[in-house]
Amino acid sequence: MSNKSALLKTWQKFKSLPCGNWLFSKAVCFKAPYFGSMKPYIFDLKEGHCSAVVKNRRSVHNHIGTIHAIAQCNLAELCAGVMVDATVPVKTHRWIPKGMTVQYLAKVDTDVTAIAEIDLPHVWVDKEDLIVPVKLYNTHNELVFTADITMYITEKK
Repeated sequence: MSNKSALLKTWQKFKSLPCGNWLFSKAVCFKAPYFGSMKPYIFDLKEGHCSAVVKNRRSVHNHIGTIHAIAQCNLAELCAGVMVDATVPVKTHRWIPKGMTVQYLAKVDTDVTAIAEIDLPHVWVDKEDLIVPVKLYNTHNELVFTADITMYITEKK
């Protein structure tokens, strides 16, 4: 029996289908409905890596017409969570977000792409604070936001 997460197995099935990335993104938002408000599109997922984009649209804007700070945080958390869920060994461990430190480096007035990545291989332990760095880039490939998201990893008893 495989130790791959159900999420990663689903991704691997969906990605080869027509509109598979879109369907997968919708399924993630069905499971965690809050993320659906920003309409993310997950375009790459593997153990240790997740990339997603949010379009620059009015529904994610702040009062000055740029992508809202909390929409950026939500995208970072989505990417980190999906990546961790695809990476943590599901038979033996579980995870939950514990904290987030962010830096807003520039106004975001284009679509924004998030990349969450950790080094692998990783030795999973009980009661571990895994720091997941997430970087957001505008369409000019300029770094506009960074986050260090602490994921609390525990062994299943």
